[in-house]
Amino acid sequence: MLRRISLAAALLVAGAVVGWAGSAGGTPSGDARAAAQGLKGKFVDLSHPFNSRTIYWPTAKTFTLEQVAEGETAGGYFYAANNFEAAEHGGTHLDAPIHFARGGHTADEIPLRRLVGRAVVVDVTDAALDDRDYRVTRGALKAHERRHGRIPRSAIVLLRTGYDRYWPDRERYLGTAELGEQAVPKLHFPGLHHAAARWLVRKRDVRAIGIDTASIDYGQSTAFESHRILGAANVPVFENVARLGRLPAEGSLFIGLPMKIEGGSGGPLRAMAVVPR
Repeated sequence: MLRRISLAAALLVAGAVVGWAGSAGGTPSGDARAAAQGLKGKFVDLSHPFNSRTIYWPTAKTFTLEQVAEGETAGGYFYAANNFEAAEHGGTHLDAPIHFARGGHTADEIPLRRLVGRAVVVDVTDAALDDRDYRVTRGALKAHERRHGRIPRSAIVLLRTGYDRYWPDRERYLGTAELGEQAVPKLHFPGLHHAAARWLVRKRDVRAIGIDTASIDYGQSTAFESHRILGAANVPVFENVARLGRLPAEGSLFIGLPMKIEGGSGGPLRAMAVVPR
């Protein structure tokens, strides 16, 4: 009974937060504000840090941090500042729908309600660790539903392959440590089968999808069909998500807030979950 009450409370808060987020720039209502202040549970950081070891696509610009200042100033106070440079797509990040769909939402156009919601964690770790080219199929999703119940409408589905255990070892995580165009055909890591992506959009009306690998399409993909299907439906994608093993299959609140890059096709993401106690 206590677990049911905790879950109900978490979902009530999720609804309030989503309702708050859905008001475009307006002042939150008293009810929403009170619910947000009452948010309780275990907070789980789902983002990898950005540093010199952060994994990017083999052809992408990696993350660099340039120190501008650090130390005492002439005015007698401490001051620190840096510049950073990186591709949009790397580390824990957002794929905005426009990344693979003409006319899809850009990073700044994604409604906030798409970035917050009930998390459903589909664990395919055993199969994915046995096969680097594994793809999550409709069968795997339906097997999850047989164990945990139907994936609810507007859920944020998070695919756990277990590959975050290899971070930041590029060779073990991506299948190759090489960089440049010649490395792309050597990529081997799990992803989402395009038929399963279509099923999640049409039959479960998902709000967003995340995965703990470098791409929602598996490493050997050349057509990027899952990206295209999800992008056409304006479904945001979160990639290189961390620590999904700390979340239950059902009941967590997911919050994924990317950098709001105007016109961006993606961007760095600070993702977290609230797990009811």
